[in-house]
Amino acid sequence: MSYESTSIARIINRLNVEYFLPAIQRPYVWKPEQLLQLFDSILKGYPISSFLFWDLKDENKRNWDIYKFIENFTFGDTHNEIASTDGLNINLVLDGQQRLTSLFVGLKGTYTTKRKYKRSNSVGAWVKQQLYIDLLKDPKSEEDESVSTEVSYGLAMFESEPINGNGSYWFRLGEILEYDDVDKFEEYREKIVDNLPDDLTRGQERLLGKNLSRVRKVIWEDDVISYYTEMSQSYDRVLDIFIRANDGGTKLSKSDLLLSMMTSKWGEHNAREEIYSFVDLLNDGLARRNNIDKDVVMKSCLLLSDLPHTYKVSNFTKENLEKIQSNWVAIKDSLTKTLSLVNQFGIDKNTLTSANALLPIAYFLIKNPDVAFNTTESSSMKVGQSIRQWLLVSLLNSTFGGTSDRTIGIAKDIIDEYGTSSGSFPLVELTRGLRRHGTFTQLDEEFIESILNIEYKDKRCFLALSLIHQGRNFGDIDYHIDHIFPKSLFTAEKLRAEGISDTFIPAYQALFNRVGNLQLLSSNENTQKSSSDFKGWILNRTDDYKAEYCIPNDETLYEFGAFIEFIKHREELLKTRLQENLTLHSEREPAFPIEFNAKDQEPEVFF
Repeated sequence: MSYESTSIARIINRLNVEYFLPAIQRPYVWKPEQLLQLFDSILKGYPISSFLFWDLKDENKRNWDIYKFIENFTFGDTHNEIASTDGLNINLVLDGQQRLTSLFVGLKGTYTTKRKYKRSNSVGAWVKQQLYIDLLKDPKSEEDESVSTEVSYGLAMFESEPINGNGSYWFRLGEILEYDDVDKFEEYREKIVDNLPDDLTRGQERLLGKNLSRVRKVIWEDDVISYYTEMSQSYDRVLDIFIRANDGGTKLSKSDLLLSMMTSKWGEHNAREEIYSFVDLLNDGLARRNNIDKDVVMKSCLLLSDLPHTYKVSNFTKENLEKIQSNWVAIKDSLTKTLSLVNQFGIDKNTLTSANALLPIAYFLIKNPDVAFNTTESSSMKVGQSIRQWLLVSLLNSTFGGTSDRTIGIAKDIIDEYGTSSGSFPLVELTRGLRRHGTFTQLDEEFIESILNIEYKDKRCFLALSLIHQGRNFGDIDYHIDHIFPKSLFTAEKLRAEGISDTFIPAYQALFNRVGNLQLLSSNENTQKSSSDFKGWILNRTDDYKAEYCIPNDETLYEFGAFIEFIKHREELLKTRLQENLTLHSEREPAFPIEFNAKDQEPEVFF
């Protein structure tokens, strides 16, 4: 591998002329202080790491969306302008975009930021700044034996040209680009020194000249930019190089790398913009906030187009990309319906433990586009209930944890066989089929016990508690996880004050965060409970309430001294409820044999 070197000025003057960005690059994200530190490192003579370029041949230009470097940057703006590259020799930057953009903004452009404490849409909230250097600032004045991470040279960003004086002489750094000729520069430098105020010392005059010469040297003369140019035109090789080159920085998802390929195949559509905006819709535009990333959407594109669903570059062939494009509207509709339905279950960014668990649901819905959930039709409600039961159990069972490609493939095959003609979600078939292939554990009393062992801060806690209730719409109301016996009572000090002996304190503290002491209350109910005397609150619960929440009727168990017995009795009630709610309610006869309990010869159809 042979590296070449060049100066900052030469490379900056070729940005957006010869050097551009591929769509696989993430947006520019550096903050002003990072830009200042980069220029400070260059002035100090520190290395700024190497760069990686890709010489893109003319015949491949149209296979990639190519973007311009940002010259005038506004903080928070994540969109680069698409470049027109006709008639140009193209090199794409695979590694070094953040540094090159910072150099470009600092020398040729502006950096716009929001003023502190100002609202984004208020007058004067945003300020456009340029980079200056105080030529009278001695970079050695703050040196010590330790390695400093602060800026030593007098670098700062200003909205307008700063006023000289009080020991400062400000020079806009970009002006140095006008002085490629040494003689012209020396003439300019002498002119500045001759016009300095009389009150400056000879030492200050020498410092100013030295700093100005240093600026020109590091921008025009020193080969600061060390780079390697990749010549191969192989997509896979370039993407692999890019992943490895960027492994030490902010990592990109595979979707960021693949979107450039998709963009080139989508004709009038810009795939990157389509998918970015669609991900924003799924996360911020539905009834609840979600956390679906681009990789999930890209993987869905394969599955929902009946393509090999393993998420790797080789599956995004030209033919497959064209099929995804033609299917894009249906893909969006299916994923939107899936997330909207899941949000109705109360599951969102805070409680969805595996986005991969959504893919079989989305696949079922794309195969059954007429299924709707915004109606009161019993058939639609049954489908929704079946999907909810399957999703909750799958998430609690971590069915789609780790490498889930095999599980998704099995689910797809089962849906193809049992869920594409009847319009019914194949709950029984999926459960039995996935268990036979070893991707479901035996969902028996041991599984129920594992649910009861879930504790308050576990992300699955909402899932476990919502499984206790059937037919409740958790999507319309925000529910809080509430401690039946308030958690404030369980400090060692308060336990002793309540007369609990040290012998039992560990047991109290081990149990109070378990499902047996937790319930789902609306925000209003939770507020009312918190503001009430606990004993008065629990004694005033109706029989219907107690039945719904599996609270024992024995009022002697409401005494704090009977807490351990309360948990024991409530967990027994919860076990019975979970067994009932885990019964497979299918809209047709199950496709797999149902096991029988030898004791009573009744179908044992909870998992």
